[in-house]
Amino acid sequence: MPKFNSPPVPTQGLAVQSTDPAPLSGGSLRLTLLMSGSCLPVLGAVPLAPMLPKLQDLFRTVPNADALVPLIVAIPALTIALVAPLAGVLVDHLGRRIPLVVATILYAVFGTAPLWLDSLRDIVASRALLGVTEAFIMTSCTTLIGDYYGGRTRDRYLALQTVCATISATAFFILGGAMGASDWRAPFQLYAVGLLLAPAMAAFLSKRGPGAPVDEALTVGHRRSSGGRLAGICLLSVFGGIVFYAVPAEMAYLMNGLGIESSALIGMVTAIASTATVIGSVIFASMIGRPERRLAAIFALCAAGFVLISLAHTVAVLIFGTFLNCIGTGFLLPTLLTWAMSKREHRNRGRGTGLWIASFFLGQFLCAPALLALKSTTSHLTTAVGALGLACALVAAALLPLLRKTGPQKTLQA
Repeated sequence: MPKFNSPPVPTQGLAVQSTDPAPLSGGSLRLTLLMSGSCLPVLGAVPLAPMLPKLQDLFRTVPNADALVPLIVAIPALTIALVAPLAGVLVDHLGRRIPLVVATILYAVFGTAPLWLDSLRDIVASRALLGVTEAFIMTSCTTLIGDYYGGRTRDRYLALQTVCATISATAFFILGGAMGASDWRAPFQLYAVGLLLAPAMAAFLSKRGPGAPVDEALTVGHRRSSGGRLAGICLLSVFGGIVFYAVPAEMAYLMNGLGIESSALIGMVTAIASTATVIGSVIFASMIGRPERRLAAIFALCAAGFVLISLAHTVAVLIFGTFLNCIGTGFLLPTLLTWAMSKREHRNRGRGTGLWIASFFLGQFLCAPALLALKSTTSHLTTAVGALGLACALVAAALLPLLRKTGPQKTLQA
């Protein structure tokens, strides 16, 4: 697991952000459990992606199979988007640990259900229920990070979530493809990991993080939650979700457009994209200051990557554009998340987290339809990617004057 060293943080005007709770014994185990839980939603879809052609062939005689088979991968993200706000409300009322433990157990139950299900519709239904458990797991784990840690430590660990999720996505993709080569049901065995994590979560995660009392005591009267501000962050996060998943979702088609059919080469470029996302998140964790003030530059970087991808006539240019774009998305995810969580107090942190997760996963679900709509309008996938780059540039331009107006003192009083 990467280790992040925090540089000194200037305290003038930023006393709230520079206050971190003292580390407690067992902190490494708690952090490991929270990061492992945060990777479970990634496991929900990635290992099955290589099997879609095989599943399409297996269920070819089933009515509407062309629409149902892709839902095996896509429907958990939609369910997370629909359920995460409710999950946020419940973790605020019931506490974080009990919903997390129960959801992790049910994650194993619904995740492994296709091992004995034969009906395609039943499999899709089990995948939808899996998404419900993922909504509770992701919301609880992220909220607990906000409870346990404050200031720069919280920002680093939220960035670490992105690092862990990205690395695990690459590993799960490879593992799922290898397991599915012999038996299409085999990758579903991976979901049993929930039965290993749930008892450890019950034993080592307290009901409330030790950092919460300190954090709240310093923020009372200074950092009241703003519903309008959170709504704006969530709306931006829907677009951010589309931007984040565009390259991973379309890489194979972009490579095919250059005449590259080799799965090994496509896999290599996908791995480069994942590495760039990790690099962006690691750099984010080492930086000081208010992350949201960098959003205009981040969207501009993503835009530059999209434009290069749309203009690429060689694999080298495509790889360079992909690298630039994914460096930007590596910054983008933790920036949006830390911005959303920085405005929440302990009593409503779960609700804010749930709304943000719903927004980002809605963007993930809308990514493919959005690019398909752009493709149908422009007639080419590369042109559609370029149009998405133009949209990023416009968002960057809109954010630049808005964020310049927001000074540290105004943030503390928001």
